[in-house]
Amino acid sequence: MSSTGEATDAPAAFFGFMGATSALVFACLGAAYGTAKSGVGVAAMGVMRPELVMKSIIPVVMAGVIGIYGLIIAVIIGTKINVTGYSRFSGLAGLGAGLSVGLSGLAAGMAIGIVGDAGVRATAQQPKLFVGMILILIFAEALGLYGLIVALILGTK
Repeated sequence: MSSTGEATDAPAAFFGFMGATSALVFACLGAAYGTAKSGVGVAAMGVMRPELVMKSIIPVVMAGVIGIYGLIIAVIIGTKINVTGYSRFSGLAGLGAGLSVGLSGLAAGMAIGIVGDAGVRATAQQPKLFVGMILILIFAEALGLYGLIVALILGTK
């Protein structure tokens, strides 16, 4: 284990960098999928009801927020990695934090994309479904938020 004055060993830095990478890559994969899938639904719905397009971009915005979660954790992990004083414990904690927010962001993005696509198409046909769609999207977004909370706890160890 490294102490404050000792050089950081390679495995510790590797795990820390992999945590930062995992956080950003997986969260952005989820955000991209959610944005693309929801965007297809918005485009299809816009043909039938163009006046509802701005109201229907909510899933796209919610999917984009997932990528921000990954960015926050990647920056937190990345700024902790130093040439000296970075222990294996910190590296493994960073890896755990990155995987936590990244994989939960991937799952949340997939859920947002699927619900957003079907939801905006259904809302175009029956406007009363809008509130239900928003509630489902909120619960899908919460999955990513759970990963962010766990990652913040792990990343600050």
